[in-house]
Amino acid sequence: MSALAAAILPAQVPYQRIVNADKEPQNWLTYSRTYNGQRYSPLAQITPANAAGLKPLWTYQIKQMDHFETTPLAVDGVLYITEPPDTVSALDARTGRSLWHYVRPVPPDIRPCCGRVNRGVAILDNTVYVGTLDAHLIALNARNGSVEWDTVVADYKAGHSLTLAPLAIDGKVIVGIAGGEFGIRGFIDAYDAKSGKQLWRFWTVPGQGDPGNDTWRGESWKTGGAPAWVTGAYDPDLNLVYWGTGNPGPDWNPAVRGGDNLYSCSVVALDASTGKLKWHFQFTPHDSHDYDSTNVPMLLDGMVRGKQRKLLALANRNAFYYLLDRSTGEFVSGKPYAHYTWTKGLDDSGRPQVDAALEPSENGTLVSPSLYGATNWYSPSYSPATKLVYVSVREQSSYFYKSEAEYKEGAMFVGGGERAIAGDKAWGAVRALDAFTGAIKWEFKLKSPPWSGVLSTAGGLVFGGSMEGNFYALEGKTGKPLWDYQTGAEMYSNIMSFGVDGKQRIAVTSGHALFVFGLP
Repeated sequence: MSALAAAILPAQVPYQRIVNADKEPQNWLTYSRTYNGQRYSPLAQITPANAAGLKPLWTYQIKQMDHFETTPLAVDGVLYITEPPDTVSALDARTGRSLWHYVRPVPPDIRPCCGRVNRGVAILDNTVYVGTLDAHLIALNARNGSVEWDTVVADYKAGHSLTLAPLAIDGKVIVGIAGGEFGIRGFIDAYDAKSGKQLWRFWTVPGQGDPGNDTWRGESWKTGGAPAWVTGAYDPDLNLVYWGTGNPGPDWNPAVRGGDNLYSCSVVALDASTGKLKWHFQFTPHDSHDYDSTNVPMLLDGMVRGKQRKLLALANRNAFYYLLDRSTGEFVSGKPYAHYTWTKGLDDSGRPQVDAALEPSENGTLVSPSLYGATNWYSPSYSPATKLVYVSVREQSSYFYKSEAEYKEGAMFVGGGERAIAGDKAWGAVRALDAFTGAIKWEFKLKSPPWSGVLSTAGGLVFGGSMEGNFYALEGKTGKPLWDYQTGAEMYSNIMSFGVDGKQRIAVTSGHALFVFGLP
């Protein structure tokens, strides 16, 4: 590493810097910028009046051909990214020049369900943390990328993997496991940030004798899935970690796992000190359509029906937008934001009234939304300026099939599948929802169902990406298109903003490149 590189690399990112992230909007210190999951940037130099002048300033190409899904962290002029499958890189935020790389060899027999992807790193003090596809959590020195510790989280040969960006809080690094399609038993772990020692584990499928185990028929809990493969949110005042969980296993043959199957397709609120469950809310009990609830929770405060509340908002894969009380887990409201047929609606407690005629079948059952949901892993955004939640929406139906499922360690355990409609006219949109009612305020239509998240900014903009390679800016209040850049590749990505030398930048991955945009 050169002397210049050493000079610009940061010394410390203590926990309080992340808690107070709004005081340094030029930096992006955790996966969603702040612990509240809002993916909102207070930077305001780029506005509806000048967005048409945005230009690509630099591009960083990667060698791998896997989906490039990282959210960069921006710390004092340095971007920290992951490159698939398991590389961590530090880049000069001004130019994209490489400062260091950490390359981890990938075992040839890894078992990722859905691509060799990695969505980013966490940083705490002077250490960068990354999860790997062979289910290790690794601590790297932020100055040079050297390994400080390496902890085995789980056995990758049984189908476990880590694809999310870790969440670093006060003295702890928290991760959730992936592998729900392999019949794993899901969990969320906390590790000591200095030593890598496991501090607690919360099983997302309760064991024998634990509350909720009776929601699984027989011993089906042992292969119950409920992975936690997207980064959660954290409330420092309540000391609660909020994490979404995925589908029960097997995915499409629910007969072998009778019951609600807690805590699959739920959000769980955990005491950050102990990992103990404070509350849970299950969005899709006894899920049979793979409607993972791993979507990023957004924590916000506001007035609902005349009462000021601490809220958790979540745009769910199952096509409903939910508001919960984040202190208690009480259901506040639920409203559809996309087309659905799988349920007749929600009752007063938020429980879906499932249409039994639309369960997966041997011949296939046409259901909305499709397997990939009304939205997916990519992030929504909440703007405190407009009081709107912005969501990338998929309008697509598909046929769901059921088949026999026999568990074999390390093999897919799904009990069926999905088939798209021949000549499908699926499409997508960015939709703006009233954060406190769920009412749709505007939509910006997309030709294809998207795989890109959105970012809102204090400048009054919403940024998004399309499968046709268009990176675009919309006016946040109305959805009016303001700017578009053709990146030349499909976009499987989230979007972030940072500042360098007093100038706002927008960063996004497309294809096998990281693009950074700004005003000339």
